[in-house]
Amino acid sequence: MTAFERVKKLCEEQKISIVELEERLDFGKNSLYGWKKKTPNSANLMKVAEYFNVSTDYLLGRTNKKHIDDIENLAAHHVGEVWTEEELEEIERFKEFIRMKRKDHPPKGQ
Repeated sequence: MTAFERVKKLCEEQKISIVELEERLDFGKNSLYGWKKKTPNSANLMKVAEYFNVSTDYLLGRTNKKHIDDIENLAAHHVGEVWTEEELEEIERFKEFIRMKRKDHPPKGQ
């Protein structure tokens, strides 16, 4: 499945058109249709991922999981930062919160 096909599916789930998504994200007209044949640039890929709250790996077809399962993957984007013990404890509390939330309300499509 191409990135365009994934975006199209996400649009259908949200009941919006590709054109509407392009307008909401301030993309040029038909720019998302270009994803049918070429890999999107990272900035636009990230905008779409953030809009739909999915991972860029999902959009690129590297995984079928829409969401990042591990908060440490998010934290990895802050390479070079030193985490305090308090911050690490907060990460663990958040991981547990996400686990419980997903147990009660699993994301659609998973």
